[in-house]
Amino acid sequence: MTVLEDRIEMAESGDELTLDMMFEWLDKMPVPEGYKAEIVGGHVFMAPQRDTHFQIIFDILEQLRAAYPRKRLASDVRIDFPGRLNGFACDVAAFAERSVKDARGHWQYRDVEFVTEVISRVTAANDYGPKKDTYAAAGVPVYLIVDPYTAEWHLHTLPKDGAYHAAVGFPFGEEIDLTGTSVGLVLRTDEFPRD
Repeated sequence: MTVLEDRIEMAESGDELTLDMMFEWLDKMPVPEGYKAEIVGGHVFMAPQRDTHFQIIFDILEQLRAAYPRKRLASDVRIDFPGRLNGFACDVAAFAERSVKDARGHWQYRDVEFVTEVISRVTAANDYGPKKDTYAAAGVPVYLIVDPYTAEWHLHTLPKDGAYHAAVGFPFGEEIDLTGTSVGLVLRTDEFPRD
């Protein structure tokens, strides 16, 4: 069955669109190698993963290993968030010690302690907009945006009532002090590459 046939069948059956349906369609599509696909507010976005992007993600993951075992860290793995059809593939996610995957083997958004999104030109508006709002609504304690185009990072904390109530940003080279958060460490940014 093709994606088009699946969509026609769903439309004729009157079933409501779900994230599982959308991800099944994505699995059948020829997504180019080196692209990340995710669903934000029911819209599918695909962005190329550049070397700069990977280097920043890898740097952050290496530094997080001082506070998290490997099994509680993820990158580009589907996590379903509240709101209409939000299946994000966070660049970096760190999970609480109590975390367990659900019956389908998926991480649960309630267990996310820390998220990083590294900006891509194609999806930057999502990271600064709807994804930030969704992370706040989900109660993710720490949301870090790393922007290699401006060579700046933006830290969002204190989520309450669907918004982050503390935000700070600095250029690369300035450390990110997360000692007062659930992460409990300082991230160095002096080696983050720029685009």
